[in-house]
Amino acid sequence: MTQLLDQELNQAQQEAVDHVEGPLLVLAGAGSGKTRVLTMRIARLIERHGVLPHRIFAVTFTNKAAGEMKQRVGHLLGRDPGGLWIGTFHSLAARLLRREAELLGFTANFTIYDEDDRLALIRRLLGKQGYPPKTFSPKAVQSIISSAKNRQIPPSELAAGAGFDRLVAVAAEVYAELGPALKTANAMDFDDLLLHPLTLFREHPDRLAVYRERFAFILVDEFQDTNRAQYDLIRLLGGHGNVAAVGDDDQSIYGWRGAEVRNMTDFQRDFAGTRLVRLEENYRSTQVVLDTANAVIAQNVGRIGKTLRTSRTGGEEVHLTMAADERDEAEWIVQELGRRHQAGDWLYPEMAVLYRTNAQSRALEEAFGRSGTPYRIIGSISFYARREVKDLLAYLRLMTNPDDNQAFLRTIGVPKRGLGQTTLARLAAAADAWNMSLLSCAAVADRIQDMRPSARRGLQAFAQVIDSLRAATLDMAPAEALEYLIESIDYEAVLHAEGPDGADRLDNVRELVASAAAWSEVVEEDAPGATPIEQFLADAALMSANDREEGAEEGVTLMTLHTAKGLEWPLVVIAGLEDGLFPLARAEEQEDGIEEERRLFYVGLTRAMDKVYLTWAKRRRRGGQFHPNRASRFLDALPPHAVREERTSSVWSPRLSPSPGHAGSGWGERDWSGGFAGFEGSEGSPAEDESQDAPRYLKGERVRHRRFGGGTIRGLSGQGKALKVSVAFDDDAVGVKQLLVAYAGLERDWESA
Repeated sequence: MTQLLDQELNQAQQEAVDHVEGPLLVLAGAGSGKTRVLTMRIARLIERHGVLPHRIFAVTFTNKAAGEMKQRVGHLLGRDPGGLWIGTFHSLAARLLRREAELLGFTANFTIYDEDDRLALIRRLLGKQGYPPKTFSPKAVQSIISSAKNRQIPPSELAAGAGFDRLVAVAAEVYAELGPALKTANAMDFDDLLLHPLTLFREHPDRLAVYRERFAFILVDEFQDTNRAQYDLIRLLGGHGNVAAVGDDDQSIYGWRGAEVRNMTDFQRDFAGTRLVRLEENYRSTQVVLDTANAVIAQNVGRIGKTLRTSRTGGEEVHLTMAADERDEAEWIVQELGRRHQAGDWLYPEMAVLYRTNAQSRALEEAFGRSGTPYRIIGSISFYARREVKDLLAYLRLMTNPDDNQAFLRTIGVPKRGLGQTTLARLAAAADAWNMSLLSCAAVADRIQDMRPSARRGLQAFAQVIDSLRAATLDMAPAEALEYLIESIDYEAVLHAEGPDGADRLDNVRELVASAAAWSEVVEEDAPGATPIEQFLADAALMSANDREEGAEEGVTLMTLHTAKGLEWPLVVIAGLEDGLFPLARAEEQEDGIEEERRLFYVGLTRAMDKVYLTWAKRRRRGGQFHPNRASRFLDALPPHAVREERTSSVWSPRLSPSPGHAGSGWGERDWSGGFAGFEGSEGSPAEDESQDAPRYLKGERVRHRRFGGGTIRGLSGQGKALKVSVAFDDDAVGVKQLLVAYAGLERDWESA
């Protein structure tokens, strides 16, 4: 096995592996072989320097990574490295605490509470203190407490900093009770697994001395993802200085869950004489991809600094495309990937489409589904299978079909109405006996025997809600009906009460409204026997069924940029590069927010081996309405020599003048800060062009639709969001279409006027 330990390394890798004693910070760029360096370093410490495996403490961030690292070390050594402490922070801390639990007032067989266990305990503590869970969400309280623990903020300090924020003040009260309650139960939560060792070492310095002696060498992978508690644990155990931290400050993208990128710079301050090694040779991507990634990340000021390089000279240009809207963007992506597949350039499994938020998958899923292109979603469930989407569709189903018992059972608890399983079981028994639907039976719940009066009133109130919703939305378009429904049941408040997860779910709710609006672009005139809402539900059900059949291993991969970290593909598409979406609007309000978003873009770029596509939409639906977009500020840094720019065939603008000297397609002057010069929908457009409600069209007027092209208005009917136009399109294959103006995104066709 000596041959394996002598395998060739590049100069920087060799330097990192050969370093033995003293602090070492390895700045490992994307695709630079950091795992190889880590495993080789551990194996050589054992084999060449006589370090016993049990004196090495190696930390990774996932159990899978720990298992793979241990396996690779064993392969290099030719034997199992028995005694080696290798695992996640939580698993290694738990192992240590089992040995020292009594010093902290626990027994060695303490229970580890998972998130659900802790949430249940917090719910009980809220109730004990008289705080209603509808007002003070247990999930939101749990999130605040967890964040405070990770930053080592005690309950008293959290309370002192609450100010006028009642939720934080309540969380501080619960936090103060949580520790004693856990100790009484002889239990620790995940955050405690990191905090209790710090308490142990602070209160029992003799135990710190024992473990500092025990672990002569400490190695930490993905160091940029450590939070303050994890960093302090390493700093205490590594007081001898033999600490090797491997990470990439340019890939620190988990600030929202407590990671602190400043730990990278603090390491050099806290460990005097740190040796800094930069792994800058990338073995994954072409030079064109790296030129783009390097130019983007160079805009960040809070970084140690490095420049990736590769021996893979040249490569295809980065392809930057502007689309008309999110549906046009998705269709263009699917068509382009299909073209490259048909040309034999890459297979579908060698392609990935990455996006900033889960809600963006909706338009992509639908475009892939319509085309029959195989795809699979990683890291999240299909859009139409998401709980919040199914909740709202169930409401629409019950509103249009009062006999839908499954929809009744789903909606009766959204929001919670204090109607438990016993009440529903008695309702079902009565409905069976009287041969009625559950909703019809709920309307006459006052006749049901052996049921609490409050339960009867709750059932009847729900039946009245559905009846009112049905009457109010009878003539509405699906998007308008969804907006009315969401407001009527205060669904946004329901999701906000779920804490951080609620924000993502709310994005999906808005995307469902956008989906309904897109569906209403084309209205079949008086489709027999079905309302627009019923037609929309039928199409949504079919899409949902298709989703369940998708997920082929041989398909294009769809996932968020966060999920993509650590992975690679020959071809990568990054979609939705618009200010407000990527970077997210809320990043402006957070310290280091924009820089972290830029790091996330960098992570996306460096996933690509051969080819990068970047796309953005000139306008995107938020809820049911189109909103104009500005191209992402991150695109400012793209190096002109590495980028080819173009637009989809659906994007048009009469005010564009050709720019012969412009690289790429020559279709407009580059002005990333405000999109592209001359496009309608950017800031400065006439106010009347921004209004989707104003009846601004006339019979005989020329208009253009992004899918159907130019046409002439033959008639108008309705008003406001119900305004329809009948358009005879120039393309005979399209013919005459009835369009809902609010959702069709029509523009005046000045060129043909």
